[in-house]
Amino acid sequence: MTSSTANRKYDALVVGSGPNGLAAAIRLAQKGLSVKLFEAKETIGGGTRTLELTEPGFRHDICSAIHPMAVSSPYLATLPLQNHGLEWIHPDVPLAHPMENRPAVIQYHDLDRTAEELGLDRQAYSDLMSPLARHWAELTPDILAPFGFPKHPLRMAQFGLKAIQPAQRFGMKRFSGIEGRALFAGLAAHSIQSFEKPVTTAIGLVLGAAAHTVGWPMPRRGSQSIADALAGYFRELGGEIETGMTVESLNQLPNADAILFDLTPRQVDQIAGNRFPARYRKKLMQYRYGAGVFKIDYILNEPVPWSDSRCNLAGTVHVGGTFEEIAHSESLVSRGEHPDKPYVLVAQQSLFDESRTPDSRHTLWAYCHVPSGSDLDMTTAIENQIERFAPGFRDVVAARRTMTSADFEEYNPNYIGGDINGGLQDIRQLFARPVSLLNPYTTPAKGIYFCSSSTPPGGGVHGMCGYHAAQSVLKREFGIR
Repeated sequence: MTSSTANRKYDALVVGSGPNGLAAAIRLAQKGLSVKLFEAKETIGGGTRTLELTEPGFRHDICSAIHPMAVSSPYLATLPLQNHGLEWIHPDVPLAHPMENRPAVIQYHDLDRTAEELGLDRQAYSDLMSPLARHWAELTPDILAPFGFPKHPLRMAQFGLKAIQPAQRFGMKRFSGIEGRALFAGLAAHSIQSFEKPVTTAIGLVLGAAAHTVGWPMPRRGSQSIADALAGYFRELGGEIETGMTVESLNQLPNADAILFDLTPRQVDQIAGNRFPARYRKKLMQYRYGAGVFKIDYILNEPVPWSDSRCNLAGTVHVGGTFEEIAHSESLVSRGEHPDKPYVLVAQQSLFDESRTPDSRHTLWAYCHVPSGSDLDMTTAIENQIERFAPGFRDVVAARRTMTSADFEEYNPNYIGGDINGGLQDIRQLFARPVSLLNPYTTPAKGIYFCSSSTPPGGGVHGMCGYHAAQSVLKREFGIR
């Protein structure tokens, strides 16, 4: 921190430069407040960083890669991010789900065309997704909000009655064919929980509806472009950013009326715990983190040789096979075990974005779920899964770089045990995260707030945790609505 900063008083400070921290900082600055943001790393971005991890010129997304929720975000959509270099690329199809000994299931942007892929489940899929897609713009402000009375109560009730169900029961009851069940399983598995848990259906519905409305796009030049565009607009509003500043104590920070933390409960307690009552600190320490991830970044000499070549039309590929296989994999992870056949998420950015590589080769992004804190190398398990649906895959691999869950936490202390969602997002912590149901962004200490994905609506690159936290700050600290 510079001497000039140390002597200055700000209206608000934000610690952490992930999408939520940046969104909070922007919202406060839009209201004319003086705001400074601090980031421990030398580059901003949190879960939206892009780095040359393998060879010079090969741009790999560290964490998030495909962004249906960013383009669905009611707040981010209002920002002039295109003026600061953000350009969305929409692959030919949002998602492919390869199957063994049969054609892949392709989720097209067109809902009817997708339904045709599903044979027996054509009508069931259409009946499920059509109302969500038709009312997507009305639903998203309620879905991406803290607990409260929704703006569209009837539609949210209709969504909620389905969303609250365990994916195991919902998927098996709603779909009767192999293809329909497999497609739903791949979507629901983004919840990173056992399918037996309530609310695991929700993420499947949300991601499915997004595919048929806003799509599943990627940012040109990598996810870093999202953070850079947010930062560019924030600076345009007069905001300040200081990188390379690890905040370990409130005493390091300049004076301010409000401090917002884009951090999880564990980090906030370490920094500001002495300001909190013992009972609140105990609740913070009881906050539960979810499963971790194991990730591989590849350089490929040529695209993945999928058995069904239509998979090369998709930016995202869900690798895991049938509903039963994916459900079993996620169940093992939830029990602290490592699956031999993990559910693998694959992103094929360089097929659609030539800026990711300096030559004719390709990048590939792949990860699977593992128990929290795992340091087990899952390379063989992941590559065996890809090989099932793309024989000869290993022959096109030129280089790879792996990250265990422990590596993720070392890279970003917010990723406790490799948890990229800021905490387990089960029914107990869906809205009451990190502690309070009615005031999730506030703390007992005046002027100290949470704005991270450890608050509603939780994980994902949408900035809505930061936006809602900023709204709380504006009202409580400055009387601005």
